Amino acid sequence: METESEPYVRLSTLRQLHRVVADLNTARSLADTLQTVADGVVAGLNYELACVNLVRPDGDLVVAAFAGSSAAEALITGRVGSRASWERRLSMGCSWGELRFIPHTEGWVLMDDDVPQWHTDGPAPRFEDEWHPHDRLYAPMYAPTLGSARTGGVPSGSGRELLGVISVDRPRNGRHPGPWGQEALQMYASQSAIAISNARLRSNMQRALVRLEREQQALRASEESFRQAFEYAPSGMAIAEMGGDQHGRLLRTNDALCRLLGRPASVMRRYSFADLVHPGDIGTLLRTSAEGGRAELRLGRRDGTYVWVSLRNSVVADTADGPRFLLTHVEDIEERKRHELQLAHRASHDALTGLPNSAELRSRLSARICERPAAYAGAEQGAGYGGGFGYGTEPPGYESPGHGPAGYEGPAGYEVYDSGGTDPAGSEPSPHPGYDSPYEHEHEHGFGFEPAGAGPYDHHVHVVAPSDGGETDDGSKGLAVLFCDLDGFKSINDRFGHHTGDAVLIEVARRLTTGVRDGDTVARLGGDEFVVLADGLGTADAADLAVRLRNAIIPPIRVDGRAVRVGASFGIGWAECGMTAEEVLNSADQRMYVEKRSRAKAHRRAG
Repeated sequence: METESEPYVRLSTLRQLHRVVADLNTARSLADTLQTVADGVVAGLNYELACVNLVRPDGDLVVAAFAGSSAAEALITGRVGSRASWERRLSMGCSWGELRFIPHTEGWVLMDDDVPQWHTDGPAPRFEDEWHPHDRLYAPMYAPTLGSARTGGVPSGSGRELLGVISVDRPRNGRHPGPWGQEALQMYASQSAIAISNARLRSNMQRALVRLEREQQALRASEESFRQAFEYAPSGMAIAEMGGDQHGRLLRTNDALCRLLGRPASVMRRYSFADLVHPGDIGTLLRTSAEGGRAELRLGRRDGTYVWVSLRNSVVADTADGPRFLLTHVEDIEERKRHELQLAHRASHDALTGLPNSAELRSRLSARICERPAAYAGAEQGAGYGGGFGYGTEPPGYESPGHGPAGYEGPAGYEVYDSGGTDPAGSEPSPHPGYDSPYEHEHEHGFGFEPAGAGPYDHHVHVVAPSDGGETDDGSKGLAVLFCDLDGFKSINDRFGHHTGDAVLIEVARRLTTGVRDGDTVARLGGDEFVVLADGLGTADAADLAVRLRNAIIPPIRVDGRAVRVGASFGIGWAECGMTAEEVLNSADQRMYVEKRSRAKAHRRAG
C-alpha cells in the first residue's frame, strides 16, 4: 500500500483493501484460508513478503502459509517455532496498537532462536523511517470473542486466545508503515482471525458431518445386518415391548418362529409370550422376562399342542429411558426333550418289559409312606387332620370289587402312577401327559386343606394298613403290595433258552398290566419277580386281585410256535406309614414264600 498524505487515502486503496478482506471468506478450507491471508498481505497491503504462523494444539506455532517468495516458501513452510520464543518476540520492540515492531537494532538477538525466519541483507537505512532488512513486524491474530469490539492498543497478554501471527517484510515503498498502514494491517489481522476461526468451524463441521455420515452408514449397515440375521435366522426370534400398557406384546417375529408355532406374523402381533406359554410354565416365563437370561418352557401351537423351546432373553436398554424392548431367541428343543424323556424312562423302567424297575418302584412306594408311625397318624386323622379321604372309605372313582382293564404300555410308554384314580381334590390331569413323567411326576391324593400349626407331615394323607395285617376283612382300605414270583420259569429258561424266557417275561408283564387298574403300578424287580401296587383295596379285594392275576398268567404262552406255561405265587403285603419301602417289600416277599410253601404241589402249573 502506497504511503499517501495522511489522513488522505485514495479510494482505490480502500477498494483494494476491501477486496482482499472479502477474499478471506471465499476460501473453502482452512489451508486455502491461510494461504489467502498470506496472499492478501502481499496483494492488498503492499508488502513483498508475508508469512502466517498458526498455533498448533500443543501451543507451538507452525509456518502454515507463505507468500512473495517461492524460495522462502519452500525453505520454511511447515517448520515450527516454540511458543516461548514467540512470546519473547511479542514482548519486545515497539507496540503499534496490537502490532509488534522490532527494529534491527534490537532484533539481532533473535537471529539464533528456533523461530523459522527468512531475510536478505541490505544497506543500512539512509533516513529515520526507512525499512531495514532485519526489521520485524508482527500482527498477532486473536480468537474473536462474542460481544467484544476491537479496540486499539490491546496488548498480547490480555488473556485472549492466540490463533497465530502474521509476519510481514519489505514494504514496497521501503518505509515503515504510518498510522494508516498500521491500522490497515491491524484490521486485516483481526479479519483474518475471524476468517481462520470460521474456516476451523467449517472444517470441524465437515469432519463432524463426515463422521456422522459414517456413523449413520454403519448404523444402517448394522440395522440391515440385524434385520437379515433376525429375519433369516434358522431359529425363532422375537421382539417384545417392555413397560407400559402393552408390556410383553410381540412387536416383531421372524419366519422361523411363525413356522414353529404355526401362526403368521400378523397374528403373532396380537399375542404376548404369556398368552402362548403353557400354564405350568407361566412362572418361569415371568422370571425370565423380568431378569433376562434363559429358560426352557412350552409354547402353544396353533393346533393346540405344545412344543418345548429354549428362551434366551436380552433386555435392550436406552441410557436415558431405561429398558426399551426384549429381544428373545426361541430354539426348538422338542427333539432333545423327547430324548431326555426317553433316557429318563429307560433309567426308571425295565428295558425288557417296559415296566417300572426296582428303583422306580421303591421311589413310588417311598412317596406314599412317611416316617410317622401309623398309629400316631391314625390318631391325627381321627382328630380331623390330614385332609382328603381316608383309607377306611372308598376313594372317588374307585371300582370295587373288580378291577377294570387297562391298556398295556410297552417299553416306550410313559406310565404315571396316580394311586387312586381320579384326584379327590378335583384337580384336572395335565393336558400334556407326554411330559408328566419323569420330570413332573407328582403323587397327589386330594389334600384339601392344611390346618394352622400343622406339623411337617400334616399335608400328607397317611397310609394305614387294614387291621390285623390284612388277615381279616373289616372293610378298611389300604395300599396293597402284591409280590409275584413265577413258578417253573427257570426250567423254561434252561430248556428253551433266554430268548424264550424273555418272551415269557414280556407276555407276563402284559397280562399283569392288563389285569390292574390304570392307577395301579406293575413293576419288575428283576429275574422272574414282579410287584403290583394297588391302592384303596380291602383284604378281600387284594386276595381277589391276586387270584385273577394268577389265573391270567397260567394260560399257555406261545413262543416260536411252541406253547409254554408258568405258574405264579403271590404274597400280599400292606404299606403303612412308619415303615420303609424295604420293609414293605420284604413283608410281601415273606408272605409270598409262605403262600408258595402252603400251596399243594399238584396245584402248581409248570412249563
